[in-house]
Amino acid sequence: MHRNPAEADEITFPSKIFVVNIMQKARIRLTGTDFKKVEMVCDRIREIAERTGVNLAGPIPLPTKRLVVPIRKSPDGEGTATWDRWQMRVHKRLIDIDADERALRQLMRTQVPKDIAIEIVLES
Repeated sequence: MHRNPAEADEITFPSKIFVVNIMQKARIRLTGTDFKKVEMVCDRIREIAERTGVNLAGPIPLPTKRLVVPIRKSPDGEGTATWDRWQMRVHKRLIDIDADERALRQLMRTQVPKDIAIEIVLES
C-alpha cells in the first residue's frame, strides 16, 4: 500500500530543546598520616565552597590504610622473643566540588601542612 505524499507532510514531530549545563567538577583527594590535619584542610575547603557558593559533595572518608612493621626488641636475637609493633595509618578523604574559577583559585592559595598530600583532578 502506497502512502499519499500529502499525508506524510501532516505528520509532525514535537521538537524539544534540551539545555544541558556541562559543569566541570574538581575531585580533590586528601591523604595524610594525621587525621586532625586532614580534617582541618577539609574544613578549609568547605569554607571556600560556602563563600563562593559552589556545590560541594563530601568529604567522603575512604578506608584507612594501616602499615604495620613488627621489629624484634633485642638486637642480638638472644632471650625471649619480644616484639615492637610500629604502625603508620594513612587517612584519606575525597571531596567533589564544582570547578568554578574563583573557588579553584582560592583553593590553590590555601596553606596545606607539609605532611598532607592534596591531588586535584578536573572531570567533566
